Amino acid sequence: MGMAWLFFGGVNVTTLYGAIKRAALKLLEPYLGLPREVYVIFISRIINAMGCFVGPFLTLILTEKIGLSRDVAGYYMTLAGFLYMPASFVGGKLADTIGRRKVIIIFDAIAIAFYIACGFVQPSMNMVYLIMLAGVAMSTAGPAHDSLMADLTTPENRNGAYALSYMGWNLGFAVGPLLAGLLFEKHLNLIFIGDALTALLSLLLIAYFVRETINDTKEDIIDESRSMERRESGSILGVLLRRPALIIFALVILGYNFTYAEWGFMMPMHVKQNYGDMGATYYGYMASFNGIVVIAFTPLITWLVRHLTHIRKVVIGGVLYAVGFGMLGVYNTLDAFFISVFVFTIGEIVLSISTMPFIADNTPMSHRGRMSGVLGFLFGMGYTISPFIMGRVINITGIELGWIYLGIYVAISASCMVFVSKALKRQKLMQQETVEAEAV
Repeated sequence: MGMAWLFFGGVNVTTLYGAIKRAALKLLEPYLGLPREVYVIFISRIINAMGCFVGPFLTLILTEKIGLSRDVAGYYMTLAGFLYMPASFVGGKLADTIGRRKVIIIFDAIAIAFYIACGFVQPSMNMVYLIMLAGVAMSTAGPAHDSLMADLTTPENRNGAYALSYMGWNLGFAVGPLLAGLLFEKHLNLIFIGDALTALLSLLLIAYFVRETINDTKEDIIDESRSMERRESGSILGVLLRRPALIIFALVILGYNFTYAEWGFMMPMHVKQNYGDMGATYYGYMASFNGIVVIAFTPLITWLVRHLTHIRKVVIGGVLYAVGFGMLGVYNTLDAFFISVFVFTIGEIVLSISTMPFIADNTPMSHRGRMSGVLGFLFGMGYTISPFIMGRVINITGIELGWIYLGIYVAISASCMVFVSKALKRQKLMQQETVEAEAV
């Protein structure tokens, strides 16, 4: 027993331990050596997501607590989305002018105040309006959050930074919806107050430990491999016209988000339809399972796809969405719901480590906030119109057929990435010619 190694079943235990250790280090490698602020953001997202009570249960709050019908609930969710989009434009402009931290602190604080107010009103249309106003404030802060992460990273460490941030959110999200599911029936006010308090703690971490990065964008990039990030003058419209790949990419992600939005709209209604009073509890379990899958598989998925281009990863994510959501049109037992969550969550992981890095790698640093606002508008359009359209579709066809339509739609969206690839090649060639001309 005093030997340095043991044999168990013919396996050298010391050698096995060493192999496991090396494998673990490889999986963790993308998350090591990142800027300090990225780790602070990681912790703040864990805390924020632990109190993410309202979002996952918004559909049930509107239908079960306030008493709106499915299609009317979809209407208000869509109306809210249309309010969020101009807020994103304003937030992007502010992020590029007054700074990232100021926008985050001001507008996230406003959102927190509205959530606290929701905790002290009875379920009614007043609650709906307060939720919508909180969403407007959060949407205004959104481009600043995106720009902050892009400023702090480079193409070499962006995949790891965004994956870590994404894991942080899901570490908290594995707990948040589970707690919300237990509070939903009898303590609705605590859902809003708890969400607000954790958001406040998250905001304080950013306010005290994350520096302002807008000054970093005033010094141009010399590295030729990052030519697409170099500063440019002119309006955001002009920048977009010179980068059509980003426009096509945004339309593809719009289709993905249209489909993913039904995770928060059709899914809870479908579970409630199948399992009655236990529906909210089961949905809480599924939301927590979603977070657990992210925590368990993000390092592995990040490692497996590390050599693929962002474009190929986005295609894989779309295929997994098509299978994960579309299968519910055929199989919708309780086991099938969890299998669906697993499949589309793997797709979600792949997209999380490719979508924002792709945008950051192809956006001038001078326009990051505005680009995030404009593309966020297009991305958000998918979330915005989805409840409205699918609320009417399922009233006619039923939920099962609605899932099949979604699966077909997102598969078509994924196939459109071929146009992004072609446009990106043309853009890079034109950018290289411009750089060479300036050097002469």
